[in-house]
Amino acid sequence: MIKNPKHILPFVLLLFCGTAFSQQKRVYSAKQAVEHAIKNSIDIKNALLDLEIQRQTNKEITAIAFPQVNMSVNTTRFIDIPTTVLPDFISPSVYGVLANEGVVNGSGNPIQFPAGGFGSVPARFGTNWNASGGVDVSQILFDGQVFIGLKARKTALDLYKKSAVVTQEQIKANVYKMYYQLVVGARQATTIDANIERFEKLYADVREIYKNGLVEKLDLEKVEVQLNNLKTEKEKITNQLETGNAALKFLIQIPQKDTLVLSDTLNDAMIQELLSDTLDVNNRPEYQQLKTALKLSEYNIKRYQLSKLPTIVAFGSYSKNALRNEFDFFDSKGLWFNTSLVGFKLTYSLFDGMAKQSRVKRAELESQKLKNNMERLKEGIELESTNARLQMESAMKTMNVQRSNQLLAEKVYEQTRLKYEQGLGSNTEIYNAQAELKTAQNNYYGAMYDVIISRINYLKAIGKLN
Repeated sequence: MIKNPKHILPFVLLLFCGTAFSQQKRVYSAKQAVEHAIKNSIDIKNALLDLEIQRQTNKEITAIAFPQVNMSVNTTRFIDIPTTVLPDFISPSVYGVLANEGVVNGSGNPIQFPAGGFGSVPARFGTNWNASGGVDVSQILFDGQVFIGLKARKTALDLYKKSAVVTQEQIKANVYKMYYQLVVGARQATTIDANIERFEKLYADVREIYKNGLVEKLDLEKVEVQLNNLKTEKEKITNQLETGNAALKFLIQIPQKDTLVLSDTLNDAMIQELLSDTLDVNNRPEYQQLKTALKLSEYNIKRYQLSKLPTIVAFGSYSKNALRNEFDFFDSKGLWFNTSLVGFKLTYSLFDGMAKQSRVKRAELESQKLKNNMERLKEGIELESTNARLQMESAMKTMNVQRSNQLLAEKVYEQTRLKYEQGLGSNTEIYNAQAELKTAQNNYYGAMYDVIISRINYLKAIGKLN
């Protein structure tokens, strides 16, 4: 417990400074927001991890082509030395000598070979302790599948790179759309502020007119209701902007406690610019991804075709063995017996139930599916770009009309307000003019957002979204 209040102040200052330093103010343009999202996105990080995983897989494939060297050491202690059964080769010799010498048995009859033979004799061979150590070396000289695997390494790596680019493109589009949605919303909020300012002036004017007894209190209250509605609308759009800002923070992976300020603004020149880039499907990362997958599938076909060829492996082995009745393998006087060999092994499948042919055919069918998917994607990209361009052109025309409507509605409102203040108009007219102005403003900003979204969709469709 802190008994002296003076000791509390440094603690509070330290806590405040720690909190302040932990929070950051980030001022981002749309491009900076995209770059931050790409750098920190979990999806991108996972895509890059997949790329690294494939690099390690490529190293495994490469390792197969290198010599494989294995060492083994083995020590065995026989509790009971293994017993084997041998034919009785001693008794026949003894019986033969006795028979030759005319020796008779207890009955006085000459000794003869038993009718059932002499049977077998159990025998133990070996020592209590056995030890061995050796090195085995093998080298693949030819294996069609390994050869194709080595050639396909770069293509497999490219496939994961293309997958990462596809993920990046989707993140770019999402960030741009959300960023400019907030920019448009901020402009719309500024317009609401202007409307509030107009109605506050109108309220002040009507209040003076009311004091002079030229209008009823009901007229003043109606203006106040409209003013309160505008303030409520401003509060609503402010909350929406805060929610959208939090969503953008999440999308580009920055802490919620940080402050995110959008530095980009919209100008009519940028919005009115008509994009004229031509379509090249090869610019689309999705198309490049399928092309790489198709190339990889062709390697797969070759791999199965070459699996019909024989495999050739060179091998060698060197080992030392020792047999002891005591554990004295490290005794310099003990003998170790060497064994060494080299050789080649050729393996060829004479018949596998048509399994290899089936694998080749399956790979060819999968390759054909990829070709079909590429053709469908190409047609889809062409349709997507055409629709996006048409939507962009239509949205720009609509925005221009709504811009004119907004200016006209502002003019009508101002004229109606002046007439009302001069006693030449009714409060109904000014309320209608205000409603029409607000509708025109909302339509204009909605059309502006449609233009931005259609531009982003068009750039994404032609593969030029930077």
